[in-house]
Amino acid sequence: MYMRVVTWNLNGIRAAHRKGLDDFIERIDADVMLFQEVRALPEQMPKEWSEPEGYEVIWHPAQKKGYSGVMSCSRVGMVEIGRGIDTDLDETRDPEGRVLVTKHGNLSCVNMYLPNGSARQERQDYKDQWLEDMLVWSQQFLDSDEPALLCGDLNIAHTEDDIWDPAGNKRTSGFLEHEREWFDRMLASGWSDLLRIHVGEVKGPYSWWSNFRRARERDRGWRIDYILANKAARPLMKSAEIMREGGLVVSDHAPVIVDLEM
Repeated sequence: MYMRVVTWNLNGIRAAHRKGLDDFIERIDADVMLFQEVRALPEQMPKEWSEPEGYEVIWHPAQKKGYSGVMSCSRVGMVEIGRGIDTDLDETRDPEGRVLVTKHGNLSCVNMYLPNGSARQERQDYKDQWLEDMLVWSQQFLDSDEPALLCGDLNIAHTEDDIWDPAGNKRTSGFLEHEREWFDRMLASGWSDLLRIHVGEVKGPYSWWSNFRRARERDRGWRIDYILANKAARPLMKSAEIMREGGLVVSDHAPVIVDLEM
């Protein structure tokens, strides 16, 4: 049995819908779709929009309207496991709508939108603490004998192969030395970067492009969207790709797609 999983930062689901998201959903034909930065509540969607046909949908929006939020969709059965990266059972946890954990058969999927630290130092400090907390929290999936994927916009380009201009971005949030070292620790703990394993040590491919200086047209981007696998999930991968066209048409991010043989 093959299972296709896609992760995609939509940069606003309402705008993505206007730009042809539904057509891409049909073309990608995924069994599990994990969307980040939906920036909407279900009731804010246009009247003509309907949830993807054949999919069960779970929304986890931010408390602040028009900000952050994730959404998971599945056509192979889905059970919600948790929200946020802490163990607090209070309903106010994860107010920015950054983590939704679901299970699809024996496959666990972590839908994650990691904070961006570029706005100001306060947000970089928040991001840095979030990284450390997440590293500890994610250990539960590494300790499991069942397959698990950690998917989403992690807002970090791991190596110089994951960014068009590494020299010019050494002081830019998302490519800071300590952020990249954190990513090293994530992989050393047992997570595997499926796309990099599949394509090898080459420059790119990228999953996000700035709107300035024709970066998208010239393919001068960053790879900040990932599908990471625990030890049980890694051998299940059959292929992995980034659909660049989705980042040119629907969002400033492109969908990352992995096919698994379950």
